[in-house]
Amino acid sequence: MFTGFQNIGKIPELKQRIGVTLILLAVYRIGVHVPVPGINAEALTAFFNAAQGTLLGLFDMFSGGAMRRLSVFALGIMPYISASIILQLLTVVIPYLDQLRKEGEAGRKKIVQYTRYGTVLLSVIQGFGIAFGLEGMTGPGGEPIVLDPGWGFRFMTVITLTAGTAFIMWLGEQITERGIGNGISLIIFAGIVAGMPGALGNTLRLMETGEMSLFKGLVVLVLMVVVVGFIIFMERGQRRIPVQYARRVVGRRVYGGQSTHIPLKINTSGVIPPIFASSLIMFPATIANFVPHPILQSVSRMLSPGHLLHDILYVGLIIFFCYFYTAIVFNPVDVADNMKKYGGYIPGIRPGKATAEYIDKVLSRITLGGALYVSAVCILPQILITHFNVPFYFGGTALLIVVGVALDTVAQIEAHMLTRHYEGFLKSGRIVGRR
Repeated sequence: MFTGFQNIGKIPELKQRIGVTLILLAVYRIGVHVPVPGINAEALTAFFNAAQGTLLGLFDMFSGGAMRRLSVFALGIMPYISASIILQLLTVVIPYLDQLRKEGEAGRKKIVQYTRYGTVLLSVIQGFGIAFGLEGMTGPGGEPIVLDPGWGFRFMTVITLTAGTAFIMWLGEQITERGIGNGISLIIFAGIVAGMPGALGNTLRLMETGEMSLFKGLVVLVLMVVVVGFIIFMERGQRRIPVQYARRVVGRRVYGGQSTHIPLKINTSGVIPPIFASSLIMFPATIANFVPHPILQSVSRMLSPGHLLHDILYVGLIIFFCYFYTAIVFNPVDVADNMKKYGGYIPGIRPGKATAEYIDKVLSRITLGGALYVSAVCILPQILITHFNVPFYFGGTALLIVVGVALDTVAQIEAHMLTRHYEGFLKSGRIVGRR
């Protein structure tokens, strides 16, 4: 492994890409600490401390703490992710978008352009919502969060937050093009990792003050290692469907005849299901913060983490969105048609409709295992904190994102090294899908 890290410095292009990635991520982290003018920072921080476990807390995690400070990057990259998901869903119902998706690079650029427009539109809407919401908020002591409310503050906040989101989107695209890995994923990764030292420090503080015993501290450490290993094991898991291509003779040349496979990931949907599920469950608690109605307060308490109803709904929604998002991003009919077009077939399965049904059947079975795995990882911290009083801060959606992005980034670095005839990080093998 040490030799692998040394080999990075021997490839100028790879070293430059990693350097560009680190510089752009540093720019993002600096922007997180630049506040929007006209805000009482102390009252806002106190308000967010009281809003843990709501949708605001989820957004604050993905923005790397920018929402808590109401910095220029307070909206984070969530508007871009939302616009991307909306466009993916619309490709199912709008034939024009579906046709663009099939047109290759030109269609992809057009979809990216629509995604940018959607990101700006969502940022403007969310910016106005935040500006109006902040004007009606007060800190725990009754002090106003907005120092000088009015349309001047609203327009300034909308312009600032929209420009910040557009800049983050540009940073992500630059990291993807000039750096290493998926830029959007790395920005989310940087925001989450920035909060992990604080979680570790809080655990150590609890051990020093005696609020948590040494035994519980060791349990947390062992669980963290086990959960990370389990996530890696499942994320690299694949179901490989064998595919055989028929031999064709064109003139004096013979084409085809080779064997390959279709790799179906156990967790095809990634971290989208827990994000959607968390957003839906936290929505009533978020509304209850703005509208203190007794019914909303009661619903908010029933759906708060630690209650049985919350856990059941959370797991159920994760399983539902795993199947739903997998059906959106993977179409067995298209795969079967492409195989038939190029003379490919699954041994023992007739080409066409029977192949599509077989792929759909296999995908449905492995998606259930992936959904249960995602549910277990996401629900583990809540069970430990609520029922066993163990402050386990290293699980859930955040850890899924961190481990998944880290694996993809390492795989891309290793691919660069192998194409330059250098060894990867592992001498005994490569980071590939586990069969």
